[in-house]
Amino acid sequence: MNRAATDERIRGILGPFNKKGVAIADATTFAGDLEFDSLTVMDFVAAIEDEFDIIISMNQQAEIENYGQLVDAVVKLQG
Repeated sequence: MNRAATDERIRGILGPFNKKGVAIADATTFAGDLEFDSLTVMDFVAAIEDEFDIIISMNQQAEIENYGQLVDAVVKLQG
């Protein structure tokens, strides 16, 4: 799956988690812009893993700070 298709699917998953209706761009941060707490991050990551049938390791999660990095990581994990 290409980056654009992956981006579209992730945006669909992100919708219910984006309580403040923040405009999503590659530079949008989860902690700062979206104000995700640790529980929200866990729920969101689980939804991504289920949707794409992948596992995002704790080390990978720690390196992902913004939306663009997440999309790139999912694309890479899908092979």
